Amino acid sequence: MKEQKTNVMRLLEQKKIQYTAHEYPHGDEAVDGLTVARICGQNPEQVFKTLVARGASKSIYVFVIPVTGELNLKKAAKASGEKSIAMIHVSEITALTGYVRGGCSPIGMKKQYKTFFDESAADKPTIMVSAGKIGYQVELNPDELLKLSRGAYADLV
Repeated sequence: MKEQKTNVMRLLEQKKIQYTAHEYPHGDEAVDGLTVARICGQNPEQVFKTLVARGASKSIYVFVIPVTGELNLKKAAKASGEKSIAMIHVSEITALTGYVRGGCSPIGMKKQYKTFFDESAADKPTIMVSAGKIGYQVELNPDELLKLSRGAYADLV
């Protein structure tokens, strides 16, 4: 079976960023991150989910946090310089990012949104994020990912 490449993988290759692709069996529904970690044989602390939120200013932000954690909205607001932050409605995900729920990646969105990675990623040799499609993940160096997404580390969980 030929390996499927997602746009995220193509973008990483174009930028000459080393990554390891992971594929996991799935239906059409999003699978929670802990399940993805288990199926892929990864430490859940190394698997990160991508969340999209809107600030009080109406600006869109991307927060990448461990699947074991929950985004602290106060910390997210502080990191982004907003008065408050609220998660976007699930119905807005595709229009804003180009991705479906459960397949949202911090790389290759329709627009470059201000992106923040939980500081726990900084001390890991690699982290795993969605490859932009349900059933696909990419594992790579967090600093490379940060640079590519023009992101910043912050205390988010």
